Amino acid sequence: MIRTLMGLALVASLAACGTSRPAPQPQLPLPTVTGVLSTKNAKALFGSEAVGSPQTPAAFGSYAKGCLAGGQQLAETGPTWQAMRLSRNRNWGHPELVDFLQGLSRRGAALPGWRGIYVGDMSQPRGGPMTSGHASHQIGLDADIWLRPADDLSLSRAARESISSISMWRSSGAYVNSQWTRAHHDLVKAAAQDPRVDRIFIFPGAKVQMCNDETGDRAWLRKVRPWAGHHYHFHVRLSCPDGARGCVNQDPPPAGDGCADAQAWVNNILSPPPPDPDAPRVTPKPKRDLVMGDLPAQCASVLAAR
Repeated sequence: MIRTLMGLALVASLAACGTSRPAPQPQLPLPTVTGVLSTKNAKALFGSEAVGSPQTPAAFGSYAKGCLAGGQQLAETGPTWQAMRLSRNRNWGHPELVDFLQGLSRRGAALPGWRGIYVGDMSQPRGGPMTSGHASHQIGLDADIWLRPADDLSLSRAARESISSISMWRSSGAYVNSQWTRAHHDLVKAAAQDPRVDRIFIFPGAKVQMCNDETGDRAWLRKVRPWAGHHYHFHVRLSCPDGARGCVNQDPPPAGDGCADAQAWVNNILSPPPPDPDAPRVTPKPKRDLVMGDLPAQCASVLAAR
């Protein structure tokens, strides 16, 4: 089952969304960091930066191999949101992401039982590889939004470290549980309908539930991609801003609403296919940390800017 889910996850990760965005043109490899700096551990360098760089906002590289210039910090508390886990200092992003989250929070505040949204990890102040957790979230265009209804927007810093979101799945992600409501559906839909959003990751049972419940325009469902885990939050990814140079979008997904693919994933959770006895046994190699030489050349100037 794990191999099957990972295979489906890979398909989802290679697919992208954007109902109005044209297919990206082939791009040449970006110049990378050179010299002595190229051998340095990237997550150690970017993880030590406490504030954004004093540069014009720009996303450089790809979602899992890049950095963020001129990052903007999402205020810890706003009229319709609170940033969570403040000790991580990951409430930074491209101004487009900050604006998107503020707008989505206002949509969330109009939902029954919600006063807004709780925002989880965005990016580090200058993006780049994180010291722990996510492989993506590197260019300031990704954000995790808790599935726990934000019914209290006066949480202290200490409370935001201890409170947890609420799991929405059952049967290992094949179905939603009783905590899932129409408000969750409408919040994800509102996010997906923003033209800046490239894709949304959420557990497969939620995608299937939304497919079954949606009776209106279904175009937005294409952006909602099933993903292992993601039952405490959904992950929003914006497309590269218009005119951005050096920012690499993902390829678009197949045409259609993607509901059949999500249902296939659910079917494999409920009835895992038997293992292939002829499949070669391969021991996966440990994934190495990214070094600065893996990142776009602009990331050296993002680190150096003072």
